[in-house]
Amino acid sequence: MKFNQSNIKKAKKYLDKNYCIGVPTETVYGLAANAYSNQAVQKIYKLKKRPKSNPLIVHYYGINDLKKDCLFNKNFLKLYKKFSPGPITYILNLTKNSKISKIVTNKKNNLAVRFPKHKIFRKLLRKLDYPLAAPSANISSKLSAVQSSDIKEDFGNKIKYILDGGKSNIGLESTIIDLRKKPKILRLGGLETSKIKKILSTEIRISINPKKQIAPGQSKLHYSPGIPLKMNFKKILRKNIKKSIINEAYVFIKRKKNNYSNFFYLSKKGDLREAAKNLYTCLRKIKNRGYKQIYVEKIPNFGLGKAINDRLIKASKY
Repeated sequence: MKFNQSNIKKAKKYLDKNYCIGVPTETVYGLAANAYSNQAVQKIYKLKKRPKSNPLIVHYYGINDLKKDCLFNKNFLKLYKKFSPGPITYILNLTKNSKISKIVTNKKNNLAVRFPKHKIFRKLLRKLDYPLAAPSANISSKLSAVQSSDIKEDFGNKIKYILDGGKSNIGLESTIIDLRKKPKILRLGGLETSKIKKILSTEIRISINPKKQIAPGQSKLHYSPGIPLKMNFKKILRKNIKKSIINEAYVFIKRKKNNYSNFFYLSKKGDLREAAKNLYTCLRKIKNRGYKQIYVEKIPNFGLGKAINDRLIKASKY
């Protein structure tokens, strides 16, 4: 998307005044505010209707900006060198003199940090003298936004400004890894776990549904279109399609020969990257067309398919 310097200036103006704005990232759009300001961060929670117990991810331009807020370790430096900027979030211990608002961390001594890859967002971060707390730009537990129109649909004029950066390229939130002790995946996301294991050369525990929430994306109900969703349907009887065409939507991983108005496709040929990019747009379209029930066929459970299934499982808790 074409870059406009005046848009960056406008975004900075609102952020400097402690407003929340919409920002583009390669994963999903974020609702951003000054991570050092209690006043600004409180606005994020209020707008999203987000529980205060759910911590926020803070976005930095580069590793030098993070030094004053977090303690580094070998595993972090290895992963940062390979994958950042990109769709991975690190849980690190805070420094004693960190200025990060305690509201961001729920008064814990650790922080979720990310270095986004989206060019426009990076240009904005470079202009600021503070990092940005930026959870997904949606009402808590609802579908994430992957384009500026999604934010307008969910928030109307409650957000002062949206920095438009086109549609998010990945379409799923970042992978979250806890690096304070032994590496542990807390949320599946846009970076496959297998790639992380390869760099660290060690087994990595997966802990995406803990009893006590310690990272974003761990709520039981999340990413929901607000209507019932059932996974892994195997077969639709043709005689039942016409009966269900008004109320039931069917989601497929790849395009079918027989097409009906209530059939929706995540990808043309079953490509998981394309499916991930289209997931939230597809579910939002179904919701907006007034369907009462969603059925999703079985998604391959490898690579990005694992993250897609994680989102669908949480959405099915509606």
